[in-house]
Amino acid sequence: MSQQSFRELGVSARVVDALAAHSIHAPFPVQSLVLPDALAGLDILAKSQTGSGKTLAFAIPIVERTTSSDRRPSALVLVPTRELALQVTAEFAALAPANGLRVAAVYGGAPLRSQAERARSAHILVATPGRLQDLADRRMIDLSAIKILVLDEADRMLDMGFKPQVDKIVRLVPKNRQTMFFSATLDGEVGTLARSYTSSPSHFESEPPADREYGDIAHRFVAVRPDTKLETLVEHIRENDGRTLVFVRTKRGADKLVRKLAFHQVDAVAMHGDLSQSVRQRALQRFSSGKVPVLVATDVAARGLDIDDIGHVINYDPPDEDKGYVHRTGRTGRSGRSGIAITFVLPEQQEETSRVASRLGHREQFEEAGLRTARPRLVYTSRRGRRSKW
Repeated sequence: MSQQSFRELGVSARVVDALAAHSIHAPFPVQSLVLPDALAGLDILAKSQTGSGKTLAFAIPIVERTTSSDRRPSALVLVPTRELALQVTAEFAALAPANGLRVAAVYGGAPLRSQAERARSAHILVATPGRLQDLADRRMIDLSAIKILVLDEADRMLDMGFKPQVDKIVRLVPKNRQTMFFSATLDGEVGTLARSYTSSPSHFESEPPADREYGDIAHRFVAVRPDTKLETLVEHIRENDGRTLVFVRTKRGADKLVRKLAFHQVDAVAMHGDLSQSVRQRALQRFSSGKVPVLVATDVAARGLDIDDIGHVINYDPPDEDKGYVHRTGRTGRSGRSGIAITFVLPEQQEETSRVASRLGHREQFEEAGLRTARPRLVYTSRRGRRSKW
């Protein structure tokens, strides 16, 4: 069966033309799944990874189902981070003029009053929960006309502790609305939340193509010592002709590593939560444009950073948990491109990193680096027996 076009999925000619003007000619799998029901106004539960094209899966229906005469704002998209808010807003900005619509972003770190003025005059609002709740509490924004609500990367919003703010915002928007819920997982608390926010939703799961596991990411592990770690990083950066994203554990560590790389004639910029929004945007723009080949970041960049051609992701400091590893390494190998994910491992980090690698299916690559896999932990489940668990 041949892939359906945007027109065949129900997208209007004017929006198809706007997509084509930005070199978007064929739908991604998640868009093909979601668009017919979303355009019909049905509630949506979609399990979809970042980099899958999910933004257009909700942006197109919002643009199609919103008119310039609607009360403002009439559509709301909640996202977990400032960076994602700006990226989603940029994608909307490419489509919104096709229907005479205005888009505004609401996020922390920007002047409150001017941001509120833009939000009140916009048809489509893209917001982080904390700042939007602040505007609502101050009565600087009215959400009573919202007819379409989207929660994007909902699992990340829960991880960041935004559930109280999201709950409050959902209570402020009309019950008679369309809700679209996008998340990398729909299990556990996320699934419970999804069901409570939606009504008789259509359920979709977008899986990567069978011939492309995790975006063709090659996972590697490198044993390092404190005295060789920096030099090893410099060598890997110089071997990569494209962009390199380096993850560290702390904000101070990011700034310190940028200075150390400069000493080795490696141009890099830092990105972390202590920087102002303007500085973060400038760093991201320099990195995405290729002016600076290396971005050193904390986990603030592990989700919501949508740059297709990052060739290498390097965990200079290994992540503490499986989710962190998946989200960090998912910044490469996007949109059909291949990528390399490298994790540096100090001697004292071998045991915990080996468990993360094993749980995620990278045990062979870990052992190929000459690193030892940790023995299973013993977890007592009752007085009569015990079971082993990685």
